[in-house]
Amino acid sequence: MNERTTADLENLRGLIDGVDQQLIHLLRKRLDLVAQVGAVKHGAGLPIYAPQREAAMLAKRRGEAEKMNVSPQLIEDILRRLMRESYQNEKDVGFKQVKPDLGHVVVIGGEGQLGGLFSQMLTLSGYQVKSLDKEDWERADSLLAGAGLVIVTVPIQITCDLIATKLTQLPKSCILADLTSIKSAPMTAMLEAHSGPVLGLHPMFGPDVGSLAKQVVVVCNGRKPEAYQWLLEQITIWGARLVEAEPQQHDKSMQLVQAMRHFSSFVYGLNLCKESADIETLLQFSSPIYRLELAMVGRLFAQSPELYADIIFSQRESIAVISDYLENYTQALFLLKSGDREGFIEQFKVVSQWFGDFAPQFQKESRAMLQSVNDMKTD
Repeated sequence: MNERTTADLENLRGLIDGVDQQLIHLLRKRLDLVAQVGAVKHGAGLPIYAPQREAAMLAKRRGEAEKMNVSPQLIEDILRRLMRESYQNEKDVGFKQVKPDLGHVVVIGGEGQLGGLFSQMLTLSGYQVKSLDKEDWERADSLLAGAGLVIVTVPIQITCDLIATKLTQLPKSCILADLTSIKSAPMTAMLEAHSGPVLGLHPMFGPDVGSLAKQVVVVCNGRKPEAYQWLLEQITIWGARLVEAEPQQHDKSMQLVQAMRHFSSFVYGLNLCKESADIETLLQFSSPIYRLELAMVGRLFAQSPELYADIIFSQRESIAVISDYLENYTQALFLLKSGDREGFIEQFKVVSQWFGDFAPQFQKESRAMLQSVNDMKTD
């Protein structure tokens, strides 16, 4: 490379650095404006996530980008990343308190990760939150006295017994809720132990989320829903989306959404371990989609084995679902062993037809995720 080329490159790179610095200043200005919007929304009790506003804004920016010969997807990617940062920052402002006269909240298992997250969100909303953990039961009566809301978030295998033996003397007006990933048994236990308002909740996210914006919370109505509507409103103010379900419907879905999926990831990780696979080598040869799949399996093993054992073992009905998966795997393996390529293609077409319009939708969604994964590669 000659001196002229080197000088031209250095000059252009200097100009790019200057533009980058301007971008940083503009981003800071945008984040400051969003923080002001957040303060206004919190004061008015508006949810931090407004899907209609977000969709309209993105559509407008995409159109403007296209007119300037800038990739609309590039602009959308940048704005979505900015919005995620904004949602994470908005919670630092605090949230409007929907029920000022509630009394205090007791989170049983408040020192756990999920309990800690809900304790934090309630505290940011102005509620007095007390944690009751296994070493605190000698003072449980004083902690529970006068409570307006008790949230149970303990390991699944002890949830029902704890409710039945420890929570039978709550104040009649107190709301009893749980955050368990199964709902039928805990709901029955709560309804039998407490004559007041009862609510089942299942947050469909882990405790490491930076914000509840766009996260899903499943709601199973128990007793006296009018008494806990404020809590559902409070959760929507945090940005979450509520999905109502009957306990049995929820548990049946969780057999597929959680138990079978986590069990499959467990077996895949177990197989890699027993094959003594070299993960560094796998990553060198991986496509973005395999890297994402491997990341999801690795994510499982970075977390509590007790938690995932609870999820997988908590419903005996999950055995049938997982057994069906094994049977389908065995049948597909038979196609491979017998060299039945046409049979494989036929089965592929059947499943593709069953997915219907969801298949191209998922292809589009995954493309954006895979591009992000590829962008993160450093080698």
